[in-house]
Amino acid sequence: MNSLSKVSQAGWRDYLALTKPRVVLLMLITSLVGMFLATRAGVPWTVLLFGNLGIGLCAGAAATVNHVVDRRIDALMARTRNRPLAQGRVAPAAALAFALLLAVCGQLLLLRFTNPLAAWLTLASLLGYAVIYTGFLKRATPQNIVIGGLAGAAPPLLGWVAVSGHVSAEPLLLVLIIFAWTPPHFWALAIHRKAEYAKADIPMLPVTHGEHYTKIHILLYTCMLFAVTLLPYAIRMSGLLYLVCAVILGLRFLHWAWALYRDSRPHAAMATFTYSIWYLFLLFIALLVDHYLFV
Repeated sequence: MNSLSKVSQAGWRDYLALTKPRVVLLMLITSLVGMFLATRAGVPWTVLLFGNLGIGLCAGAAATVNHVVDRRIDALMARTRNRPLAQGRVAPAAALAFALLLAVCGQLLLLRFTNPLAAWLTLASLLGYAVIYTGFLKRATPQNIVIGGLAGAAPPLLGWVAVSGHVSAEPLLLVLIIFAWTPPHFWALAIHRKAEYAKADIPMLPVTHGEHYTKIHILLYTCMLFAVTLLPYAIRMSGLLYLVCAVILGLRFLHWAWALYRDSRPHAAMATFTYSIWYLFLLFIALLVDHYLFV
């Protein structure tokens, strides 16, 4: 009776929370940048509005499926125990129906206002995160973030393809940047939440291989990320403004990765995680500004 009462109290905020709006917002920023980088002639407003809306709806659908699959382990972790499904405010069947509605609406918008390739790639990204990562990889291997990160790295490619209708080297490089960014971003959080992941029996790298091993890999991936972010300048995709920003932002990221490795700063894991979010946001803004200031 109590669980039925909780479900009946579910409101729009619970369904919004299922979509992980903050995560989707960061994804849409990278998608938006991908759209603008694909052209200098300006993005048609229909593609800009409905293309991003379609990508966002599909991302929200994938996030909702993640809530459904992870509802039992979410209840064990302080960071996630207040989520709607973990608390029983939304029933799994209702959440899945909501996810299906979001996915169908997103696909219809992409097919109507962008192109079939953008729609298919978005669907592949949705399935990659919701099915392959959430349903299998997350519980199967400590390399879950590395392998599953490809789905989360897709938004700039989706935005680019929504405008151009084809895949090229430039958007794949944007994907590579996010792909390299994902492990240090999530592993820093995993160190901070190591005890909770262990309690939930999720084989995150700090749980299976220890914190020192994870810190070494965070530092190595951050070095790789620094090198990858220089490639847009190397292939003349961007100019000097972006290069300067990439170097400054990358050195700061390396600073935090080194502090985490050396245990020289209190709460370095959470500070690294927080900075990584701002890092990605500012890096893509630098790409966008450089693209339009230096035509």
